Amino acid sequence: MGLLERCRELFNTSNLYEVLGVNKEASEADIRKNYYKVSLKVHPDRAPDDPQATEKFQVLGKLYAVLSDKEQRAVYDEQGLVDEESDVLSQDRCWEEYWRLLFPKITVQDILEFEKKYKGSDEEREDVIRLYVQHEGDMDAITASALCSSQEDEPRLCRIIQAAIKSGEVEAFRAFTKESQAKKRARRKRADREREEAEEMQKEMGLGEDEESLVMMLKKNQQSRERNFNSLLSDLEAKYSYEAPRHQSGKEHVL
Repeated sequence: MGLLERCRELFNTSNLYEVLGVNKEASEADIRKNYYKVSLKVHPDRAPDDPQATEKFQVLGKLYAVLSDKEQRAVYDEQGLVDEESDVLSQDRCWEEYWRLLFPKITVQDILEFEKKYKGSDEEREDVIRLYVQHEGDMDAITASALCSSQEDEPRLCRIIQAAIKSGEVEAFRAFTKESQAKKRARRKRADREREEAEEMQKEMGLGEDEESLVMMLKKNQQSRERNFNSLLSDLEAKYSYEAPRHQSGKEHVL
């Protein structure tokens, strides 16, 4: 069975772009990022209850191999066909190894270094504005999705949004401009409770401040609080994996 037929069977569409949730005009970076997110959902280690997870994962690898190859993508875009005999698809490849080469794991030090550069950057501003528009001003959703943010960052995020509203860059959603004090207090209480739970968890697990302990803590937190598959670790791996070749230190990494 060919790649397009297998996509239809496993993902209910033979359109390679639709499988990844992007359009035909998507950039290479967007295709790479969405491939990561979709493949992570069916990664055999993360979807043990899906009997088709391994097959889906392999098909996604082939799909990405086609769309990331300029010649193959051009043929598909023009003719809607995939050359099943091409080296891209015919070679005997371990798709798990291929995936890990594309997306080496992120270390705790990577996260800390990224946070320093990210906070206050133009990139952070763009991301916050995008989240504001996407969630139509709902600060609960914005703060839950914003990278490297905690309750202490909320006033800064609000200032970014307020400046964008004032300049006319975005519209003033009522959910943001008229948010009730009760909702703000509830959000603060949730944040305080989560922080206390994290501190208690750290004590129970006997974790210190070394990198290995932080890795364990991050793993535990990620398992207990995945925000619609946009956890910090997943976003960083998807967004910054092109920097990953420098990570060959042999330290324990975060999945």
